[in-house]
Amino acid sequence: MDFTFTEEQQAAAEAARGVFAGVAPDAVPSPALTRGAVSDDFDRALWARLASADLLSLLLDEEFGGAGLDAIALCLVLREASKVLARVPLLENSAAVAALQAYGGPELKSSLLARAGRGEIVLTVAANGRTGHDPAELAVTARQDDTAGATRATGTGDEHGAGGPGEPGAGEWVLDGVQTVVPWAYDADFVVVPARTEDDRSVLAVVARGHEGVVLAEQISTTGERLGELRLESARVADRDVITADGAWEWLRALLTTGTCAQALGLGERVLAMTGEYAGKREQFGHPIATFQAVAVQAADRYIDLRAMEVTLWQAAWRITSGAPGALPASGDVAVAKIWASEGVRRVVQTAQHLHGGFGADVDYPLHRYHAWAKHLELSLGPAAAHEEALGDLLAAHLLG
Repeated sequence: MDFTFTEEQQAAAEAARGVFAGVAPDAVPSPALTRGAVSDDFDRALWARLASADLLSLLLDEEFGGAGLDAIALCLVLREASKVLARVPLLENSAAVAALQAYGGPELKSSLLARAGRGEIVLTVAANGRTGHDPAELAVTARQDDTAGATRATGTGDEHGAGGPGEPGAGEWVLDGVQTVVPWAYDADFVVVPARTEDDRSVLAVVARGHEGVVLAEQISTTGERLGELRLESARVADRDVITADGAWEWLRALLTTGTCAQALGLGERVLAMTGEYAGKREQFGHPIATFQAVAVQAADRYIDLRAMEVTLWQAAWRITSGAPGALPASGDVAVAKIWASEGVRRVVQTAQHLHGGFGADVDYPLHRYHAWAKHLELSLGPAAAHEEALGDLLAAHLLG
């Protein structure tokens, strides 16, 4: 097995390290001291620097001003972003534009992709469903209404024109339902919403934030960031803004999940590094606590967790990127990555808190922020037991050997 990254992938990671070098994890108030959201917006200045470094267009083809790279390059950049708790919708925006490029129609691509790659507009994805436990595509229903286009053609209806997404044209879809904890919902210009049709197919609808029939309710994450409950009340979306291609939602979901695993890896690596620095300086009985066997063994266990998180992450990212066949579908590799990331990031921050003692909870020391972000990532990935059950179902359905 060859885990060597290409020159282009390494260049993306190096560019990311340069952009994130000056980012402070505590650039906003601590969530422990803030009653509401820590900020009304994401880090727009950092977003502009990412755009200038061409890191927002990594996955876009050259025709849209991108570098034409893959999920592995994106995960390398996300890994660096999470080390500094970068407050930007990098994962959601990148995954959304990649899905639109792979499965969207020409009109949708031309209206959104180049602008998103330049950082002029922001896309996010409603991927958590109604409760956070049920499949996201089941939380919203989508039905076609072909009479709307005919009504406009006779001039008896409202004239919306044929502009960008969110402006209905000839033929519409009607969306009803609720998606919870949508990241950056108040900051994004468009939300990619998975939905289920009457004939039991999954579609992706691109909905403008201020679109008629869209209602947002504020939610606050464990990180202190503002999320949104997205309520769709007979929201009408133009046919050109709905992706009906088979496998589009499943592919987007896999990319979002793998990117979240990359964030968990980067966060865990930074936390373990912080713990090593602290344990090397903190003395007990005249010796650094890092020299104590009990401390060293716990740190070593967490290092093993991180290496397992890393190898399973790259396996999942490679399967998504290459489309290569395997003994199990790519969803099996994604499930394994989720198992390690969800459990691993929790164990890393718990051990870090234990070895830091009281410093881990001190709001003047950044570890408590990493703990809050790790908990958010763990909840986003879901419990390892559920992924193990899904993996078991795959193994039962695909006999090995």
